Amino acid sequence: MMNNLKGLVLTVMLMGSSTFAQTVQLNQVYSLDSNAAQILVDAAVAACQKIQHNIAVVVVDRGGNTLMASRHENVGPHNLGAAEKKAYTALSTKTATLLLSQNAHENSDAKNLTTLSNLLLLGGGLPVRYENQVVGAIGVAGAGGAKNDQYCAEAAIQSSFNR
Repeated sequence: MMNNLKGLVLTVMLMGSSTFAQTVQLNQVYSLDSNAAQILVDAAVAACQKIQHNIAVVVVDRGGNTLMASRHENVGPHNLGAAEKKAYTALSTKTATLLLSQNAHENSDAKNLTTLSNLLLLGGGLPVRYENQVVGAIGVAGAGGAKNDQYCAEAAIQSSFNR
């Protein structure tokens, strides 16, 4: 009886594994790397210099890890933390932080996002997209206001990815 039970269990296991076996399909996944991050940082700095502002800028990869961070010596040190939070927020929400900020003023549900300590709903953070994927994000702070920060981040992405 015990041998029959072992045989039955073995048969069921073999049938189950062959019946339900499927091949794995992997997606092509893109992410920013340190070279792309350096290009974005340089482009953001150049864009802000054109409007006569120095900045702090942070670029994160698709996992939210900081790839590159830069702060001009004349920009307050708090701006580096703000730039990092803006980049993380843009990546996490897949939305420009200026738009999130505007939505938070108009929508009570969106306003609740301000209670999350690692998010910053202030213009200057943008997700970076490539091949319809969010591949990372950039955050800019210290350019004299949220709209200037946003402008410099947008200009960096435009000049780096739309050549």
